[in-house]
Amino acid sequence: MAFSFLSRFRIKSSHEAEFIALARQMEGLIDREPGTLAFKFFRLEEPGMFAVYESFVDEAADKAHMETEHGKPVIAKMLDCMDGSYSREMLYDLDRAG
Repeated sequence: MAFSFLSRFRIKSSHEAEFIALARQMEGLIDREPGTLAFKFFRLEEPGMFAVYESFVDEAADKAHMETEHGKPVIAKMLDCMDGSYSREMLYDLDRAG
């Protein structure tokens, strides 16, 4: 079963353009990371709100993603663009027992 989640967060209005550029940069780096199944940013309906869908082969691949030398500086800049923190909602396969 994949380790998948959706993270939602608000971006400071003065940093939206910078964040979008960083998000596109991060999406372009993902192919370097073994164990990544999916990785895509989205703008949400509410102004200033964004989300990222991430799916990895397991939790260790997610942790490795956060620690890559090519990704760490981009992630740090993205976090600086956020207005507050983020919420993470885990996603489970349909066959997982409730």
